[in-house]
Amino acid sequence: MTEEEIIIRAVESGKAAARKATQDFLDANGDRDCCGFAWLTVYTDGRSKVGRALMKAGFKKMYGQKGLQMWNPSGHLTQALTAKEYGAEAMAQELRTRLGVEAYAGSRMD
Repeated sequence: MTEEEIIIRAVESGKAAARKATQDFLDANGDRDCCGFAWLTVYTDGRSKVGRALMKAGFKKMYGQKGLQMWNPSGHLTQALTAKEYGAEAMAQELRTRLGVEAYAGSRMD
């Protein structure tokens, strides 16, 4: 398996962890929360081997900063900020563990 395939599989595993964490939060707390957005940031250059693989897996270049982002990694349609934060943090943890990259969850209210 190539390094690119390992990275893409780690991203898919991270998305699955994000979906599960988001749904678990909603099952426990309902969809009653403030509206907002959550994303995942990986601090790597988009021109590096890791960066190119992450971009193939759905990450986008950050505007005005170094790094790559994926908004709403859970893909869930809820507007509940905390649920989306749980998903983004789950994916960040998955990528830190599997790839050893600097991955952090971010969020903001709408």
